[in-house]
Amino acid sequence: MSEKFKNHRGLITAAITFFVIELAIVLFRYHAYYHTDTSFDLGIFNQVFWNGHQGRFFQSSLSSSLSVSVETPFVSYHRLGQHFTPALLLWLPIYLLFPYAPMLLFLNVTLITVAGIVLYILARQRLEPNLATWITISYYCANAVIGPTLGHFQDFCQFPLFTFGLFLALEKRHWWWFGICAVLIVAIREEAAVVLFSIGFYLILSKRFPWLGLGVCLASLVYAIVVTTYIMPLFSHDVSSRFLIEEFGQYVEGEQTSSLDVLWGILKNPWRLFLELLTPFSPTLTYILGQFIPLGFISVISGATWMLIAFPLLTILLRKSEWALSLDLRYSLTLVPGIFYGAILWWFYHPEAQKNRFFKRFWAVCLSLSLILTITSSPNDALAFIIPNSFQPWLYFSPVQQWNHARIIEKLIAQIPPDASVSASPDIVPHLSSRREILRAPNVELINDAGQKIWLDYMIIDFRKNQRFQVISSGDRRILAKDVPTVEAFLDKNEYGLIGYQDGVILLKRSTPDDPILLSQWQAFRQTL
Repeated sequence: MSEKFKNHRGLITAAITFFVIELAIVLFRYHAYYHTDTSFDLGIFNQVFWNGHQGRFFQSSLSSSLSVSVETPFVSYHRLGQHFTPALLLWLPIYLLFPYAPMLLFLNVTLITVAGIVLYILARQRLEPNLATWITISYYCANAVIGPTLGHFQDFCQFPLFTFGLFLALEKRHWWWFGICAVLIVAIREEAAVVLFSIGFYLILSKRFPWLGLGVCLASLVYAIVVTTYIMPLFSHDVSSRFLIEEFGQYVEGEQTSSLDVLWGILKNPWRLFLELLTPFSPTLTYILGQFIPLGFISVISGATWMLIAFPLLTILLRKSEWALSLDLRYSLTLVPGIFYGAILWWFYHPEAQKNRFFKRFWAVCLSLSLILTITSSPNDALAFIIPNSFQPWLYFSPVQQWNHARIIEKLIAQIPPDASVSASPDIVPHLSSRREILRAPNVELINDAGQKIWLDYMIIDFRKNQRFQVISSGDRRILAKDVPTVEAFLDKNEYGLIGYQDGVILLKRSTPDDPILLSQWQAFRQTL
């Protein structure tokens, strides 16, 4: 065995293990049609890519249904009004090879895995192979990495790769590559400028490259203001009327705002800022500890880390939504590069600590604890085939149960023509989103390419999962209370006919008579809800 392979054996083993396990889990969950909150997002991204490969860049009828600027969803709506994500165009050639949602799941896991390899190369610029391997293994065992990767595809999966690439360019003084990576980072999404601003902040305070840092800060600030204030409103007013209000509405007045208004609202009320940083205290503390535990808390005492994550962490803590403090969701990935690069710098400037055997044991314990806590929390319910969704009350569905139910859904989907317009429940949307006209059930009205308002041809809804989860989920109870009467109204008015039913999954077709046998089966199931 060559010396070079021995040095990289830990990295290769960790990367392959992470890739295989994560990909197997997300593909199983996809094909099992398993209930998750992010299923609908996968459908949106898949439709955006599917439209893109036909030259209709960033268009999505699914995104249109979420827009506050849209009265009736339409097929040519540009998602750039909600999130400015030009970096997605980089992966369109790969999507062309297999233009379906599973390709995005593969891409998601691949990007996160490759980022770990770039992290190892980055660590080797300053550290010996063994320590660089430890840091990389810590990355693959971090909840903030595993959790979001086990969710569905998100544009945030690009953050670790591009940001580690920027740090590597910084270490090698490759300024062209530094500039390219900086552009790629802000192209991920409009709020990515906050990450780049924090990097510039570090370059200034650390005095490594203060003039470069000043330029990075100014460029990222101008980019964020221009994109959110002038470019995104060209497509829709969602960023000013919805997203900024939903996340930072406590700092501004009125039903519409801008990024500058939010910034000024935060700065002029320092007491509220202080309270928002500390509350809710327990989730905030748990979140921060969860980010630092895989590296044995070394990053906590690294000044570089705090400079590198200062502004993205501030943005997370100031958000109104408590879900922003979840290690399983996409925002946690914005902190990962800064935390790990800060650890690399700390170890470089404290070489004597590498001889401390006690700390190595402590690090191993922290690493193991991080992995155990991640697995037992079943991030994004991805391990629900092993770990129950709830212990009290008991809620568990075996892989066989999930798989059998999925085959029922597939049998009903087979009755829907590939080019037909469809309304589908969130967990089914990704499987049908490679088409022009699709909405989330029970929405049925859509404006097509001809500018005509139409009713969608088919509707497929899985009420069985809502029935199962209603004992632990208020969201599922609301869906049953709202959507079941809507479906019954469609049937009563003969606007749709029931042409398929099994195990709580219904398939309706526009202007078609009901199958009487299936209708009686549905009505019997309806009584159990």
